[in-house]
Amino acid sequence: MKEILLPKSLKKGEQIAIVSPAGSVEEKQLEKGLEMIRQNGFEPVLGKHLYAKFSNGYNYAGTEKERISDLNWAFNNEDISAIWASRGGYGCQHLLRHLQLSKFKKNPKWYIGYSDNTAIQSYLLKNNFASIHGQTIKTSSFGVTDESYDLIFDILKGKKPNYILESNPFNKKGTVEGQLIGGNLALIYALLGTPYSFDFKDKILFIEDIGENYYALDRMLMSLDLAGVFRKIKGLVIGGMTNMGDEKDNKNYEESFDEFAYQLISQRLEKCNFPTLFGFPNGHIFDNRPLIIGAKIKMEVENKVSVIF
Repeated sequence: MKEILLPKSLKKGEQIAIVSPAGSVEEKQLEKGLEMIRQNGFEPVLGKHLYAKFSNGYNYAGTEKERISDLNWAFNNEDISAIWASRGGYGCQHLLRHLQLSKFKKNPKWYIGYSDNTAIQSYLLKNNFASIHGQTIKTSSFGVTDESYDLIFDILKGKKPNYILESNPFNKKGTVEGQLIGGNLALIYALLGTPYSFDFKDKILFIEDIGENYYALDRMLMSLDLAGVFRKIKGLVIGGMTNMGDEKDNKNYEESFDEFAYQLISQRLEKCNFPTLFGFPNGHIFDNRPLIIGAKIKMEVENKVSVIF
């Protein structure tokens, strides 16, 4: 396995590029997040097309050309020390063929986002760079804890997260070490069979999702199964499953660990014998604690659960 590069820590005063690689965003939706960046001693620098809008069956943050331009600027500008996505939505897949990492490779920087940003994070990992699967600048309709952001700033400042969690009745016990991959299940599913898909062999896979019908969740799990994913990985972490099936109004992160969705996942994994952790606080949920995609972790699933980076 190739060595995965974790970007260097940021120093006070360094610049963080804010870009919109997918859905459109309003200026007022980013005010709180931008102020938090300043309060932590960093300078947010806005992409040229951050607030652009282009409607083509979906409200994108600009045309593909505009979104690619902003992302490549952020990746390769030597004055930028980290990149933070304004939001997810849909559209990151459009950019994959056009991303350029020429200067980025000489000066890797943290990329922060989740949801649709999983596509970009898979691309970065293919090129041996870690990223942060964490809250975007725009907070979700159900909000986000202050700690969710604080933990991201901790990573940017050089402190890796370690988590101690309560056990979940769906868990499968065991201890495993390996590289953490994954993100949003719909994007992991969408990238299967493409050059941009994750390499699943001997990895610990993380999945989360929002707004999927139960049959669609099962279809994605079946596709992963048929693609041999569950025969390749050696551990699985399941985060938020929010507004799944007929549920439309989940507001509390406790309710975002959908029990029936977990039951479906557990059924699909019935014959698998790797350690499995349900209920990790990451995803489209109120308590969205960051994970480092590409980092090596140790996961102990017992009566108490720990995830150690």
